[in-house]
Amino acid sequence: MTDQEHNDQVDTEAQSAPETEQPAEQAPNDAEALSAQVETLANALASAKEQTLRAQADAQNSRRRAEQDIEKAHKFGQEKLVADLLPVVDNLERALSSIDRESEANKPIIEGIELTLKSFTDSLARHQVVALNPAGEPFDPQLHQAMTMVDNPDVEPNTVIDVFQKGYTLHGRLVRPAMVVVAKG
Repeated sequence: MTDQEHNDQVDTEAQSAPETEQPAEQAPNDAEALSAQVETLANALASAKEQTLRAQADAQNSRRRAEQDIEKAHKFGQEKLVADLLPVVDNLERALSSIDRESEANKPIIEGIELTLKSFTDSLARHQVVALNPAGEPFDPQLHQAMTMVDNPDVEPNTVIDVFQKGYTLHGRLVRPAMVVVAKG
């Protein structure tokens, strides 16, 4: 080995020696830095987990809302059609009430209208359309439309005493209020 190589080797060892002593001096600083970094990463992980949970909950809520909207669309999508068909029921009922039931010539007509009305109302009932005929019940402004108020001492105040036109609900939602006469107090 030449002197130059020997000097280089000694320089290398000299440089190595302080480095081995230096980590021992920096060990507490490195441990603090590492623990701070671990704490920062732990906080970031907790924040990421919380954001993930919130995102999952938000997605689940959106899915549930969409399912409810679809269910309502299926239930109440036919509301306009039902509202358009209700005058047909009213007209069949009016025809039955205005026809002379004593005449033998009208018996087949009455029977035909009654069967048509029954078929129609059964079809509506299969689709959860329910008639409201509130005669004798207390007046409910959410289900009834008061056409007039009449003094009637035989009945309690705010009681429906006559029904001009039946009301109807579709799956519990009001399609048309019942038009009624209410007793005054």
